[in-house]
Amino acid sequence: MSSAIGGGSFEIMGGCQLSGSIEPQGAKNEALQILCTVLLTPEKVTIENIPDIRDVNKLIELLSKMGVVVEKLAPGKYSFEAREVNMEFLQTKEFSKLAASLRGSIMIVGPLLARYGKAHIPKPGGDKIGRRRLDTHFIGFQSLGAKFNFDTTENFFTVEAKKLKGAYMLLDEASVTGTANIVMAAVLAEGTTTIYNAACEPYLQQLCKLLNSMGAKISGIGSNLLVIDGVTSMKGASHRILPDMIEVGSFIGLAAMTKSELTIKNVGLSHLGVIPQTFQRLGIKMEFKGDDIYIPAQEKYEIDTFIDGSILTIADAIWPGFTPDLLSVVLVTATQAVGTILIHQKMFESRLFFVDKLIDMGAQIILCDPHRATVIGLGRRNSLKGISMTSPDIRAGVALLIAAMSAKGKSVIHNIEQIDRGYERIDERLNALGAQIMRV
Repeated sequence: MSSAIGGGSFEIMGGCQLSGSIEPQGAKNEALQILCTVLLTPEKVTIENIPDIRDVNKLIELLSKMGVVVEKLAPGKYSFEAREVNMEFLQTKEFSKLAASLRGSIMIVGPLLARYGKAHIPKPGGDKIGRRRLDTHFIGFQSLGAKFNFDTTENFFTVEAKKLKGAYMLLDEASVTGTANIVMAAVLAEGTTTIYNAACEPYLQQLCKLLNSMGAKISGIGSNLLVIDGVTSMKGASHRILPDMIEVGSFIGLAAMTKSELTIKNVGLSHLGVIPQTFQRLGIKMEFKGDDIYIPAQEKYEIDTFIDGSILTIADAIWPGFTPDLLSVVLVTATQAVGTILIHQKMFESRLFFVDKLIDMGAQIILCDPHRATVIGLGRRNSLKGISMTSPDIRAGVALLIAAMSAKGKSVIHNIEQIDRGYERIDERLNALGAQIMRV
């Protein structure tokens, strides 16, 4: 598994124009949810377009250690059979180490609770992007009748229920992983569960469609009101993961920053929501050809204003609003645009802290507070200059990579395992288009 290489650094020679076509990997955030569904049934579940990245590979490893029979059928295609899950493994040191190193592991709780009546998980790790609370998940399980316990000395969460019973719930936040976890628990609960203020991201729609093909009865898919009629058992199914919208957005920003002519193939256009329009508001030209996005080489791009001429604001929002995972890419892309923009990151309080690196590279950015940054785009008048930096989280890592590729001279990015967690062989794929990225 080439992408699970681990630490190390990228050395990037900036200023290369790229050309050609690139295809996005399977969606990381969808894969992490979809993989957990295999625990709901003793039958075989086949999943394709699984990205070969650290976080996903770790979850597959965790499932196999729990007793799921995992078979690799082709690159990105696996079958999973959870005839018997070894619940004893959940008490081991090895389990707590593996599960704690991976945020996505939280989503094994819903399926285990539904099928085995109990689940046990350490407090997960992951990105340093601010607090990511888990209350929504556990309040949801409690609504279904589970008993919840948090052992503060061991940092372990436990939920138990003899039989889950359907309930009406209004989620305190439209958490994507929270909704996914509760839905997976509710499909086997007795009676009807109604979830209001449910997340409705494409990943979640995909999850519900797969669960329905496994025998669940979920209606309201794509809305924030899900109704789930519990069933007594789930069967096997097969599923294909959508293209990763975060990669699609990253490649759009990359093309503009490096003045490159790029075709992004098979993007899953109908699932991209406002992502293309948001980049168009930065002045980036694009053409939609079937399911591909073609981006011509652009010497300059100019940021739009609101109708009354006031400064454009781009903020993250729950779906179908703009995804928080692409705000760092929008911010970086704006540094080389003409015009001014306010970036408002509402969901995580530490996600904008990487802008100090961009300022060191010569970008004109005012960090107003932990949630807002104003970017003054100087066009190409002052190109960014290469520096040495460290990647704080997955999405900032790629934003810094894009900045480095457009900068003058050489940049070094350390801690690139943060990038490998979410992007499959990103260096090889970009080098094939003409980039100069060396893994050290």
